[in-house]
Amino acid sequence: MILVMAQDATKEQIDCAIRTVESLGLKAHLSAGEARTIIGVIGDDPAAASRLENLPGVDRLIPVLPPFKLASRDFHQQDTVIEVGSVRIGAQEIAVMAGPCAVESYEQLSAAARAVRDCGCKILRGGVFKPRSSPYNFQGLGREGLEIIAAVKKEFGLLAVTEALSPQDVALVAEFADIIQVGARNMQNFALLREIGRIKKPVLLKRGMMSSMEELLLSAEYIL
Repeated sequence: MILVMAQDATKEQIDCAIRTVESLGLKAHLSAGEARTIIGVIGDDPAAASRLENLPGVDRLIPVLPPFKLASRDFHQQDTVIEVGSVRIGAQEIAVMAGPCAVESYEQLSAAARAVRDCGCKILRGGVFKPRSSPYNFQGLGREGLEIIAAVKKEFGLLAVTEALSPQDVALVAEFADIIQVGARNMQNFALLREIGRIKKPVLLKRGMMSSMEELLLSAEYIL
């Protein structure tokens, strides 16, 4: 459910509403817009609605029907803009991320980074952990690849995005990458999604092969 606060609701009333939500064993997600503040209530307590909708400063209570809550426009009505360095993703301009599928060497990534920069792109893409159908194909350089990314992005003044394949990779990838990618094959790797959600970095979530839009949004919900 969503608590829509009145336009003249005070900070004290908003704080009181959040405390009340949490006292009921539910989670509160605050979204402050230009005109109104809304509080998303996450959890299941049928008796909570009557107590919450009568709080001072609450204009109305709206039930949320989609199974994804935090990824719903109901919870966050204004456009989301992700700021990574000087790049704004989700704003009016288009943010292009370009580079090789797999990082193979410093020389290869450096040549790619030069082309990326010269084209006006600001985010370098390259994989260091590669999910392959065959166990005999190149699986990526791992940490060595991350160190190459760190050196090259510094040399060319770029940001970097690369994929984490398992929960154990997340902290390591976060040391070197500005954006953590979840590949299409891992869109429903829920242990990975939960771990990435704990890292305070932007996440590029790719839609899985033959996955529905609802499944994509529910995967995003795990991260959020």
